Amino acid sequence: MRDFLIVGGGVAGAAAGYFLAESGTVTLLEMEQAPGYHSTGRSAALFSEYFGNRAVRALTAASRSFLAAPPDGFAHAPLLTPRGLLALCPPGGEKVFDEVLAEGQEAPTPAVEIDPGEVGRYCPIVRPGWCSRAMLKPAAMDIDVDALHQGFLRGIRARGGQVITSARVLALSRRGGVWRAVTDAGEHAAPIVVDAAGAWADEVAGLAGVRPVGLRPLRRTAFLADLPDGVDAAAWPMVTDVADTFYFKPESGRLLVSPADAAPMPPCDARPDDVDVAIGVERVQEATTLRIRSVRHAWAGLRSTVADDTPVVGEAPDAPGFVWLAALGGYGVQTSPAIGRIAAAAARGTPPDVAYAARRVWNDMERL
Repeated sequence: MRDFLIVGGGVAGAAAGYFLAESGTVTLLEMEQAPGYHSTGRSAALFSEYFGNRAVRALTAASRSFLAAPPDGFAHAPLLTPRGLLALCPPGGEKVFDEVLAEGQEAPTPAVEIDPGEVGRYCPIVRPGWCSRAMLKPAAMDIDVDALHQGFLRGIRARGGQVITSARVLALSRRGGVWRAVTDAGEHAAPIVVDAAGAWADEVAGLAGVRPVGLRPLRRTAFLADLPDGVDAAAWPMVTDVADTFYFKPESGRLLVSPADAAPMPPCDARPDDVDVAIGVERVQEATTLRIRSVRHAWAGLRSTVADDTPVVGEAPDAPGFVWLAALGGYGVQTSPAIGRIAAAAARGTPPDVAYAARRVWNDMERL
């Protein structure tokens, strides 16, 4: 028997396991053949203290120090590299632009409005005259998602933990103060279980007889498009519109494009819809001078949220020893150091002023 069971090997579960392994024995159960197959492996890979509601922005800010200077040996290259984000105001979007700008000015490195005539300096393919206003979010950065995820997993193993793949949980019950998980890879037990199963978190809770939180998995589509011959986009920022109808960013010599879709779906291995890809092509071509002749590769992932779009982290009120780590809403990578610490604190049963109660942000995260 171990001290902690973690269900889900994405970046959130790996982060929780990394911090829990400092103080106990950990078994992480991943249903796929490799951890990170779903949302973690399909992330847009951006660190932005400008994204999300106030709770998400606080969690992101609390994660910056770890990502900027991880522990010795955690990764072999920087986890963060400069990128920046250019947010454009389409015609009629001025009210939303003001709201986004006001939120962005609360960030540690504030967003700044720039003259629309300067947009071409940052991204020359933006169509002149398409936007009425523009802002720059200078502190947005690329994240090496794989290096971050693998660093957490290596840390679990280095501290004596187990990472078990192809281990879908088939049954989960509690007897005598111990949770027992029956999986495709045998039975595993611990007094504490952390539900970090992503889009499947409510299903895992159902196996345990725990009241669900009302997860809503939403599909997000992305694809790679070629750039014109001779165009080097490596220094361009990520570009989006404040109405959240598209974004694109440089990726491996091409552009990663998304229509920023959010179609409700049951938990699944999400696949892109041709219609969403076509919408992404159309929106980017309207906003830029780029002509997308073909799509090199398209994929989709699930962003799981609850009604208030705030992560659900903490011990379930109806199930002792069952800890939620769910509803990360597409922010799981950039918030993983903070959210992992908070989930670990809840799992260890540290004092309430340290643990992150479900749907609440602890205001003094430095104490973590």
